[in-house]
Amino acid sequence: MARNTTDNPITPAFLPSFLKLAAANIISNLMVPLAGLVDTAFLGHLDDIRHLGGVALATVIFNVVYWSFGFLRMGTTGTTAQARGRGDSDELWLILLRNGAIALTLGLLILLLQVPIRDLGFTLLSGEPAVRAAGIEFYNARVWDAPAVLLNLVLMGWFLGREKGRRVIALSMVGNGSNVVFNTIFIYQLGWASTGAGLGTALSQYVTLAVGLGLLVRDGGLHNLRAVLPQGWNPQAIRGLFLLNRDILVRTFALVLSFALFTNFSSALGTQTLAANTLLLQVVTLSAYFIDGIAFATESFAGRYYGGGDRTHLRRLLKVGGSTSILLGLTFALAFVLFPAPLFGLLTGHQEVIAIVTTYVGWLIPVLGLGAIAYMLDGYFLGITAGKVLRNATVLAAGVGFLPLALVAQFLGSAHLLWLALVGLMAARALTLGWAVPKSLV
Repeated sequence: MARNTTDNPITPAFLPSFLKLAAANIISNLMVPLAGLVDTAFLGHLDDIRHLGGVALATVIFNVVYWSFGFLRMGTTGTTAQARGRGDSDELWLILLRNGAIALTLGLLILLLQVPIRDLGFTLLSGEPAVRAAGIEFYNARVWDAPAVLLNLVLMGWFLGREKGRRVIALSMVGNGSNVVFNTIFIYQLGWASTGAGLGTALSQYVTLAVGLGLLVRDGGLHNLRAVLPQGWNPQAIRGLFLLNRDILVRTFALVLSFALFTNFSSALGTQTLAANTLLLQVVTLSAYFIDGIAFATESFAGRYYGGGDRTHLRRLLKVGGSTSILLGLTFALAFVLFPAPLFGLLTGHQEVIAIVTTYVGWLIPVLGLGAIAYMLDGYFLGITAGKVLRNATVLAAGVGFLPLALVAQFLGSAHLLWLALVGLMAARALTLGWAVPKSLV
């Protein structure tokens, strides 16, 4: 890739396209919680509230299963961006072919194992018999979307790697829009309740997949995929994909486990403290949807520049991505620190809980400030496909930065120490990933 010698080091030439892609990613990310709100809104207005509780239980199972395969998007984006940076068109389509085959295989495997997954999930989750029955109805209808969900992850990752942010937004809007239409028909008109919600969500995933495949066909996908098909089976390349995906999977589990322990330890501090910490974590989660938009853009550009051997732009990308992420994270934190009553009042009407929230809300500043750096660097290392760095940094951060402090917090019954443990997680991730940056620029 030819370098732009007229590029201003203060305002790089890639900045406008970087910000456009980041904005597209943020909008797409916000569609994720919106999808869950659609089912909640429809079922929450039914006379029988058990359907809402049942879907909440079943959604936990789907979140665990589908979140586990999030590497299909993350692993696809970085490798696609690198191939694009090298100008390797064949490799671009081979990545889509191989990862698509992996996604389809895993999706079909979930369908084959749907009964043991369901039985294990509902055994571990507590709920009244009527709520559990509603959850099973939702699960039985929705589980058939597994192949479409996983293939959509690959398509989203592939489009992001090619910096096609508008297409990602379009697919997200199609998925949510069709979900509303199907829920209206199945829940309100046909009265199928939990089953209708599950079926509507499943069909919306297949509609999204159909539109995504249509976009591929418009790009000459059938011809290109047919052309590279003979090269599809490459044991060394496939092994590399599995190693990268394995590292991303371990990294994801380390993060999920840390946040699960934070919530579990919060519950031992009392119901009101648990409620307050849950509200604060909602702010952390909401800010993550925004910060991840910048991280995804960093991932795409990092892959392109790394694949093209352009270390100068990689350095500038780190500065742009880092400063933008920190600014966004601290803006979120300061807004809730300065105006806790009105903002948290949107989430709960319990004044006693809001009073407890104001005691701990200051912890959002270091959590989101350091977390912004960590998430941006996640995107950077995903872009250059340094899965081992991500795995080691996150496992070390969870085991050393978070767990010891969290255990002490539980022993002493201190919510402040528990938040300090979360700061430790974010700080350790930022430091360990930052330590690895110079080596990646050699």
